[in-house]
Amino acid sequence: MPREGPPPYRCATFRNRDSGHRHRMIDVALQLLARQLNQHLRQRLGADEDMVVLSNLLEQSGGPVPLAQHKLVLFLAGIERDTLAHRAAQPAGLQQRLQTPEPVYLNLLMMCAANFSGTNYSEALKCLSGAIAFFQARPVLDHQNCPDMDGTLDRLTLNIENLSSAEMHSLWAIHSGRYLPSVLYRVRLVSLDGQWARGRDIVIGQTDVRGLS
Repeated sequence: MPREGPPPYRCATFRNRDSGHRHRMIDVALQLLARQLNQHLRQRLGADEDMVVLSNLLEQSGGPVPLAQHKLVLFLAGIERDTLAHRAAQPAGLQQRLQTPEPVYLNLLMMCAANFSGTNYSEALKCLSGAIAFFQARPVLDHQNCPDMDGTLDRLTLNIENLSSAEMHSLWAIHSGRYLPSVLYRVRLVSLDGQWARGRDIVIGQTDVRGLS
């Protein structure tokens, strides 16, 4: 008689019931920051048009983005998981995590760059100074001081990120190849979007690993 091998290995996989749900954290966070900063600069400078845009500096083809010309441009330079905040969160069992929205802790590296031509260099510095002053005065954005904050967000915390010359050179080599007057912010994002967790089913599948031994 053939020797009976070990039972098939049973693994748990996850299936999203609401596959059409789009989780909006990063876009709504940066849009909020751009909107708040734009309102502030327009009032401060008496501008009739938008001063701040959320955009790339270059198109995929390598050409400049027309919308970003002569503007203060916010763009995403990187994403990190905030491991310290995640570890500090209260641990929960699997069933509880699937039923209760679990906060998402991310660090967004947001570049604020003054994309003005040489003849408007002083205007670039003026806008950049205004942006630094605005975020210095409002380093934390929440539902109390930003009533239009999206309900999936809890708060945003901003800090200036210091870069060495080598780090700055590498960053700008990736994004445009030329330096612009700019400041890099680390935006700590706390999202309350738990729809993905609530919409999952646990599916128990079988994988026969006897042939692998």
